[in-house]
Amino acid sequence: MNQVSSISFGPYGSLYFSVKRPTFLRCSHHLHLHTTSTRAVASHIVGLPRIGPKRELKFALESFWDGKSSAEELQKAAAGLRSSIWKQLADAGIQYIPSNTFSYYDQMLDTTAMLGAVPPRYGWKHGEIGFETYFSMARGNVNVPAMEMTKWFDTNYHYIVPELGPHIRFSYASHKAVDEFKEAKALGVDTIPVLIGPVSYLLLSKPARGIEQSFPPLSLLRYILPVYKEVMAELKAAGATWVQFDEPALVLDLDANQLEAFTHTYSELESSFSGLNVLIETYFSDVTAEAYKTITSLKGVAGYGFDLVRGAKTLDLIKGGFPIGKHLFAGVVDGRNIWANDLASSVNILQALESIVGKDKIVVSTSCSLLHTAVDFENETNLDKDIKPWLAFAAQKVIEVNALAKALSGQKDEAFFTANAAAQASRKSSPRVTNEAVQKAVAALKGSDHRRPTNVSTRLDAQQKKLNLPILPTTTIGSFPQTMDLRRVRWEYKDKKISEEDYVNAMKEEINKVVKLQEELDIDVLVHGEPERNDMVEYFGEQLSGFAFTSNGWVQSYGSRCVKPPIIYGDVSRPDPMTVFWSSLAQGMTKRPMKGMLTGPVTLMNWSFVRNDQPRFETCYQIALAMKDEVEDLEKAGITVIQIDEPALREGLPLRKAEQSLYLDWAVHSFRITNCSVQDTTQIHTHMCYSNFNDIIHSIIDMDADVITIENSKSDERLLSVLPEGLKFGSGIGPGVYDVHSPRIPSDMELSVKIENIVKVLEKNIIWVNPDCGLKTRKYSEVQPALNNMVTAAKYNRKMLGIQASNR
Repeated sequence: MNQVSSISFGPYGSLYFSVKRPTFLRCSHHLHLHTTSTRAVASHIVGLPRIGPKRELKFALESFWDGKSSAEELQKAAAGLRSSIWKQLADAGIQYIPSNTFSYYDQMLDTTAMLGAVPPRYGWKHGEIGFETYFSMARGNVNVPAMEMTKWFDTNYHYIVPELGPHIRFSYASHKAVDEFKEAKALGVDTIPVLIGPVSYLLLSKPARGIEQSFPPLSLLRYILPVYKEVMAELKAAGATWVQFDEPALVLDLDANQLEAFTHTYSELESSFSGLNVLIETYFSDVTAEAYKTITSLKGVAGYGFDLVRGAKTLDLIKGGFPIGKHLFAGVVDGRNIWANDLASSVNILQALESIVGKDKIVVSTSCSLLHTAVDFENETNLDKDIKPWLAFAAQKVIEVNALAKALSGQKDEAFFTANAAAQASRKSSPRVTNEAVQKAVAALKGSDHRRPTNVSTRLDAQQKKLNLPILPTTTIGSFPQTMDLRRVRWEYKDKKISEEDYVNAMKEEINKVVKLQEELDIDVLVHGEPERNDMVEYFGEQLSGFAFTSNGWVQSYGSRCVKPPIIYGDVSRPDPMTVFWSSLAQGMTKRPMKGMLTGPVTLMNWSFVRNDQPRFETCYQIALAMKDEVEDLEKAGITVIQIDEPALREGLPLRKAEQSLYLDWAVHSFRITNCSVQDTTQIHTHMCYSNFNDIIHSIIDMDADVITIENSKSDERLLSVLPEGLKFGSGIGPGVYDVHSPRIPSDMELSVKIENIVKVLEKNIIWVNPDCGLKTRKYSEVQPALNNMVTAAKYNRKMLGIQASNR
């Protein structure tokens, strides 16, 4: 591979994913895995971003969903993205190139399709699963709701949760893995097909609707293995020599029965592996000693992949013994963050591992799929020039992997390593990273738990006297539809094509429209709709010190939904008020309570690329103090209801139970810091969505918010199942009554039944009625009738509760 040291701005050159391929990646040969020299150290990428450098997949999907393009056009756009990635990875010198990591929506949903595990409500009978069934499972349709969506381990990526039961009949119903392998091979690129491993698939599934919640999906293991065997046979026939099984569940706390499932599975599949090299890939944390012993004892497995960034303790397990003759795929390049790798440190780790497993058996890899990082910083023409050399997006991480492999092979690029060392030193010494006043303020937090002085029931009484809300009060979560016209105005203002006055007037007009709509619908507590906000994290980050921003640093959250995480590079503070102007403006348009809308410190941190040079809790406390200033200013401006969203609280929970208590302590404390000084009459709301919150419900209560709105409908009202179990809610609570991530509009009768079910579980005087989440991704043609039905249902249930009370 040619040298890249001639690039002027730092150690990284422009990289693949570009429309015009850079000269230093051009190469005429075809790549074949078996041609690697025994003296050369190989390189591997666990997985790649699939959205495209400019979100090409997002726009192709949404065009198809809107009926503006055909299935053939969507498939053509997808094929173009895949071929670009494969060819350019091959030209970059990567030996183990993944296929089947592309997805139209989600890799777990792809596996569900492969297994033919379609819930009966979607009407699929047999045959190859097409777009209609596939996207109905993901998004729902006019007749049936979508499948549940939840967080993929502790990331901001969401997966579609398989719904399984004892009567399901699995069949090989999607040949996507084989088709994409053949597609790459036709382009001259041999790939390593990637499959979600059977044990992880089942452990991440849930009982289907109508099935006892105690039903263990893992009991279906013997029924899905025949499908995997069929896939192996087809891949082998197509010419595959390696297959990668992603088994991320191995980093969880597993019991003996679950560990035995891995032993049984790969013993059962061993005969199918004949003629194939099998890689078991883990990521996101350490594996336990028991899990390490289990998987490294498996027969028929040729290699093991470990996350050595978030799973540094796994290094000790490897040093304590690694199976002779097996490949170690060493994940030393961080797939979860955007900081440049410390190449010198990584070489030291790799050399230590090489002495254990041998040069011909060590493979340099990423810690996990690069799906979780931005695509390529060559698309960032406006990124801060001082910060840019500190960073590495997916494209640059590919270069890092290859550079480390070559260095281990005795072909070290001295100029590349020197530039990397200079960037590391620059970051450590930069005065932009440290703010002494902020650090002193955080140090002063010690010694207090920052609770409000009165209990929640006393506060709710004071708030009700001021707000005078009806029973079952209605509200929404914050955002209203972001139309193309609205986005255009923001773009034009950002590009200085319109004046600030024109921009403010446009936002005023949109806010007034949203306020009037809510009044017409008779919603009780209003929101201003957030038209001025591009994203609930980026909007605040742009106004806080210590944050940097990208123009095209998009990361897939789910389906076509992409986010652009800010980069927290230094100490955080709030120079000026951020939301007071807009909230005050909106409150002046109505006599009803108007919520001030903020993103909480834990979510601001978890949904950003966080600095890795100090403990995460230090960064979170800094953000909490900044948001505390904002809360106090909103209260002074007369905003009496303030919502501080924390949808990412559960997401940041460590995967291992032994580490969870410490995280919850400082995360919950950070939330309390934001609002500890407000008056009793100021009502503090928080909102959470799209994670399994049942196991941290006590920590949610400990946040001491006055009202909690929480996703409930998309998860089949699973939240309600935990509430009766001796749990007493003192605060208000709004379990979501409809799923906002589906175009389906629920009827008022359907919503009435949902509210009735909630009333059976909770005291009626603490219940709020609201959607699952914000309405940003929906259209007004969907939002208006859905909210109208929600308010109608709430009023109906108020009336019924009044009748019941009068009959007592």
